[in-house]
Amino acid sequence: MSEVIERTLVGSVVSISGDKSRVALIQRSVKHKTLGKIIKRSSKISFHDEENSSNLGDKVKIMECKPYSKSKSWKLVEVLRVFEGVE
Repeated sequence: MSEVIERTLVGSVVSISGDKSRVALIQRSVKHKTLGKIIKRSSKISFHDEENSSNLGDKVKIMECKPYSKSKSWKLVEVLRVFEGVE
């Protein structure tokens, strides 16, 4: 039996790119190959949000899934923290 491993990532919503589509910024820290310094890397990932429940600045958990379109192969699992904003 083959076991399916579901990849999940946590990031913040940086763009609302249409109906049921969002873009999340995923930040990670990696060690530089020769210098050994810890450097920050980031990726923007498009994901599917069926209920349009996430907004700009929200911290979200996304999971890899079958492709919804050319650029979307991730879907929203849950909104971890709602962004309050600055007043």
